[in-house]
Amino acid sequence: MANGLISDSCCDYCEQSEELTGLRRVPLTIELGEERLRDDENLDIVALLKKIAACHVGVKTACPSPEDFADAMESQEGDAYVVTLSDKLSGSYASAQVGKTLCLERQQGKNVHIFNSLSAAAAQVAICLKINELLEQGKRFAEVVSETERFIHGITTLFVLEDLETLRKNGRLTQLQSVITGILKIKLVMCAEADGTIGMRGKAMSNGGALAKMVDLIRQKCADMSLLSRTLVITHCNCLERAEKVKQMILSVCPFQKAVICRASGISTVYASNGGIVVSF
Repeated sequence: MANGLISDSCCDYCEQSEELTGLRRVPLTIELGEERLRDDENLDIVALLKKIAACHVGVKTACPSPEDFADAMESQEGDAYVVTLSDKLSGSYASAQVGKTLCLERQQGKNVHIFNSLSAAAAQVAICLKINELLEQGKRFAEVVSETERFIHGITTLFVLEDLETLRKNGRLTQLQSVITGILKIKLVMCAEADGTIGMRGKAMSNGGALAKMVDLIRQKCADMSLLSRTLVITHCNCLERAEKVKQMILSVCPFQKAVICRASGISTVYASNGGIVVSF
């Protein structure tokens, strides 16, 4: 169960499934002024949301060190598969690459591959689930790497957030997107672009309208796809009821083989904010 599987801590918690119970998460750090919080399983998300709301300076995040990644790789008895945030959103991928070099200096001959998710959050869960599936099928290292890389380039990630303030403050939005969300208060349907940056797919006057538009975009995307072996992953930030509703809305028009709901990690919470929904498949 997820043997040899590693991710940075933006990979959300898939509590409805035991497939990733063996996943090793390498924590990023959340910086709120002078306070530093380690993004691990002990982080209180509700308390974090309150701290973010009360923080008068921009919330920042820091990727794990290369040594953190190297330690995680060396802890695996066999091959190691590492999934990171998009290299356009974080230094996590670059840090993991340096960590791989350190690991191989100490454990020569070990198979290690770093996957740039070109996305975040729910997409990282989807990628980890895919790797786990391939391992359970008995695929060899080279096969797992090639099939997973192909899977990554076919992933769709869409999200609707209640608040884009953190993304805006950290320069993750274009000037136009900042104006639309900050002044006009319009809700955006955002996406992970093919190059790992953040793009926009639609807009609405309300959260409900944006979610409905997102579901319709998913319906259009899935029209020519075989969903018999696809898993729908939905991450929610402190809004399980909304996630359940979105899940039913999507499944009513797209017959995914499986659908799982995840709770946001600390890093996902920082950027998705309270009430955020991220969907990946």
